Amino acid sequence: MRAVADPDQRWIPWMRRALALAALADGYTSPNPLVGAVVLDPSGALVGEGFHARAGEPHAEVGALAQAGDAARGGTIIVTLEPCCHHGRTPPCTDAVIQAGIARVVVALTDPDPRVAGGGLQRLRDAGVEVISGVLEAEAAHQNRAFVHRVRTGRPWGLLKWAMSLDGRTALPNGASQWISGPSARSWVHRLRAQCDAVIVGGGTVRADDPLLTSRGLRSPEPLRVVLSRSLDLPDQAQLWDQSVAPTLVVHGLDAPADARSRLDAVGVQRQELQACEPGALMEVLAQQGCNRVLWECGPGLASAAIQQGCVQDIAAVIAPKLLGGEPARTPLGTLGFQAMNEVVELQGLHQQRLAHDLLLQATLSPLSDPC
Repeated sequence: MRAVADPDQRWIPWMRRALALAALADGYTSPNPLVGAVVLDPSGALVGEGFHARAGEPHAEVGALAQAGDAARGGTIIVTLEPCCHHGRTPPCTDAVIQAGIARVVVALTDPDPRVAGGGLQRLRDAGVEVISGVLEAEAAHQNRAFVHRVRTGRPWGLLKWAMSLDGRTALPNGASQWISGPSARSWVHRLRAQCDAVIVGGGTVRADDPLLTSRGLRSPEPLRVVLSRSLDLPDQAQLWDQSVAPTLVVHGLDAPADARSRLDAVGVQRQELQACEPGALMEVLAQQGCNRVLWECGPGLASAAIQQGCVQDIAAVIAPKLLGGEPARTPLGTLGFQAMNEVVELQGLHQQRLAHDLLLQATLSPLSDPC
């Protein structure tokens, strides 16, 4: 029996429920994807549901089947991602589905992981299970875009965020920037950090702002705080050096002074040397650490380099109804080296939202800006 596209609409409401369940764990499952599952008995009644809460914990299918018990036999499981067929921290979900006596599996998205990549669906077909695929596939792909991107490119999904005035300034000419945006926008940033695995800044941001870079308790553990600094020209005292609040990784170049390295080691900060201390190399390091999605909260130079090296997929700009003025005032981006308008970065899917008095604009960079 082969996987077929569903000819009717009956699975769509249930798949929407499974996607909603998967979203409950947003920010907690890396390096795994978000997955939700719903189990129906042979009559079509809901008998079980579940979602993957954290890496290392039971997968969505296992939780939903456990809740359904014997009522699952002869029934249907609706799941947002293809059930896995390999041994990782947990046994294969395909085995659990088959052992539960499920007659039909409805899937939204095929798993891009090479260890699965259609193998889970084939395992189910070989066991005589009916397989229907592609139900709300676009929605499922969007929900797991960070996981899919990491698997396919070897880099996390990057989101670049900044706050600026209506005249495009991120700080006054003297560097003062607190606060351009209002309390509602800052609370939104905390929620955004809670959905990311790492928050990245450069050495200039550490020197100028002494940021904390946490979700303010919205996520536990807090996301990894990352400083990219070729020369380790960093202050001796900084909020980021307090590892009791959240972990910090400092990435630096080969020529970083020995005394600067020793100061970081003394306070327990994780440190990594890179031959090419660039955004692209950093993203590969973070992918190896299991990061699916990272947040760039850096200055204009590093932000431009991240865009040029294909490390940014989403943009989020908070625009405050303020005028800062000043020709030397700071802007969100440094030079991108463009000489003609047909070279510029294109944005897609523009979305706007009010955050009290501020305006949030979000968009995705054109695929042309992604080197992978």
